[in-house]
Amino acid sequence: MGAGSASSHLSGLLKNGSWGWTLAPQLVLPIFDAGRNQAGLDSAKAGRDIAIAQYEKAIQTAFREVADALATRATLADQLRASQAQANAEAIRFKLSDLRYQSGIASYLDLLDAQRSLFTARQAVVQTRLAQLQSQVTLYKTLGGGWKEPAVTP
Repeated sequence: MGAGSASSHLSGLLKNGSWGWTLAPQLVLPIFDAGRNQAGLDSAKAGRDIAIAQYEKAIQTAFREVADALATRATLADQLRASQAQANAEAIRFKLSDLRYQSGIASYLDLLDAQRSLFTARQAVVQTRLAQLQSQVTLYKTLGGGWKEPAVTP
């Protein structure tokens, strides 16, 4: 918007009724800004590219964590089945050792060794089951299962 005085003669320049208004859009840009506008544009593009890269990295990390949790879950399920089979075999060995000891065929040391092996196998089952449950919690967290860290109160 512009304001000014209009007169055909210099003497009537400041008389009443010689004022006029002009309404027109104006484009005001510096002719030479030493590349400041281009640098600002380049900076905005770089910021956009960084944000996109961070977003893609977050997505890739999420997919990797889910894939790892699923692979761990499958591995631990197989490991649990093997541990349970081992514990069942050790339980049978312990029963047979007990029968042999009561019959007088084997020593008490053989019975204790079978009992120790049974205990170790059962402990492995418990540890594998614990790892399996922990991996299920991890999978739940990586899938975004609404996990919230507990508030720590002093």
